[in-house]
Amino acid sequence: MAKHDVTFTIPEQPLGKKDVEFQVKYGGQALGRFRLSKGTVAWVPKNGQKGHKMSWTQFGQLMEQHGERE
Repeated sequence: MAKHDVTFTIPEQPLGKKDVEFQVKYGGQALGRFRLSKGTVAWVPKNGQKGHKMSWTQFGQLMEQHGERE
């Protein structure tokens, strides 16, 4: 079974100035990038320049409605 590989780089600047970005791979193949900022979260598909973003409040609601409980 293939596994997800997630790597990240933490910038030296405060989060408000620069996003934190996670590179996400599945089975060694790029899926996309998950970006976090003070105001939003965003998913940028592989080979994409622009992502799909939402506020932290919207993300919380989405996870509560569709996420699997731990």
